[in-house]
Amino acid sequence: MRDRLTDWYTDGPLRFGLGVENTFVPQGGPGLRPIDEYELTEHYTRWRGDLDLAAGVGAEFLRWGIPWHRVNPEPGRWDWGWTDRVIGRMVELGIRPIIDLLHYGTPLWLDGQFAARDYPQRVTEYAVAAAERYSDLVTDYTPVNEPMIHVLFCGEYGYWPPYLKGKEGAARLAMAIAKGFQATQHGIREVLGERATFVHVDASLRYAGAVDAPEHRETAERLRHQAFLVEDLVTGRVGADHPLLDLLLRQGAEESTLDDLARRPAHPDIMGVNYYPRHSTEVFEAGVHHRGGFADPRPTRDDGLAGLSEMLVEYARRYGAPVMVTETCVTGTVAERIDWLKASVAEVGRLRTDGLAVVGYTWWPLFDMYEWTYRHSSGPRSDHQLAMGLYELVESAGGLERRRTPLADAFLALARRQEDVSWAEAGRTMEELR
Repeated sequence: MRDRLTDWYTDGPLRFGLGVENTFVPQGGPGLRPIDEYELTEHYTRWRGDLDLAAGVGAEFLRWGIPWHRVNPEPGRWDWGWTDRVIGRMVELGIRPIIDLLHYGTPLWLDGQFAARDYPQRVTEYAVAAAERYSDLVTDYTPVNEPMIHVLFCGEYGYWPPYLKGKEGAARLAMAIAKGFQATQHGIREVLGERATFVHVDASLRYAGAVDAPEHRETAERLRHQAFLVEDLVTGRVGADHPLLDLLLRQGAEESTLDDLARRPAHPDIMGVNYYPRHSTEVFEAGVHHRGGFADPRPTRDDGLAGLSEMLVEYARRYGAPVMVTETCVTGTVAERIDWLKASVAEVGRLRTDGLAVVGYTWWPLFDMYEWTYRHSSGPRSDHQLAMGLYELVESAGGLERRRTPLADAFLALARRQEDVSWAEAGRTMEELR
């Protein structure tokens, strides 16, 4: 019998949380800088103050990642000192951790990264070690944040290690990520039993425009199905009738591995949806060929609340689990961010009133972050700062200051009032914040 840990989300009011951007791509190379967002944002040294900021704006949970490349610097060697302090303090503050175990990067010693033959074994070893160490403090885990972004950036576009490309690379990465994902969840379950809560998280990948144009039809159709591929593999949904089965087999997926994945499904307790209104919908243009991604991006379209609702409903329907907004924001002025906060929270309230089990809302991130284009440039980090957070990052002689914006006040007001107001009253509250 569960210890009613998942019920903390499902039986109470809408839970409000935040995230600390934790992308790690520690592998560098000629013309390529490593990405470690904790280092770029100085979170490694300012973590205590950062947690105080999250608590101070009413965050009930925090999506936060363990830097695998740091805690596991060599095979079989672990260094948990820093994460011990951060996770311990988070719990002391009454913030519920949702731990991102994998937010892109692998350790430097893992040759081949996600394509390594022993990747599933290595990532499971790491996940189990974390679950054992924090068994008294942490029950909520995201085995892989945005697995389909892993597939695109590492397997289809060739931007991040192991630099695979095309449909073959995407298929290979999807299988590898899925095997590690599923093994990770089963390994943590063996440690925590029914106390474990698994928050699966993927990016909203929507495609619009000339999707039926002859030059785009095949690619758009593949991408629409591929957007759910890793989650489908992990939850045992890739069988004889799956639209991408033939593609996987043609690109080298082994039937025995697909059978193993189907026999040992790992289902989400909560299905997390990352949605950015200005970036989540790519547009195909008639007569124009865009590969997608940094090198040759397709244009995007802001589908606003309609896109958010569509994604929440689709993920709930597809996987039969409560859903959570696990990342959302707009990159823009503080006023634009406040408008999106108000509108998106109100939309979540409408969906809840209509009966959809939306259990949490995450503004991402707590403070500004640096765009992944930093990896491909040689300029200062300030050239890549994204205005996204409740707190602005400001360069100073002493490092990066966290400057509070009015968005923090708006978030705090909403987080504190949800327990004792109706959604209609919440709507009035949001109007009062304008």
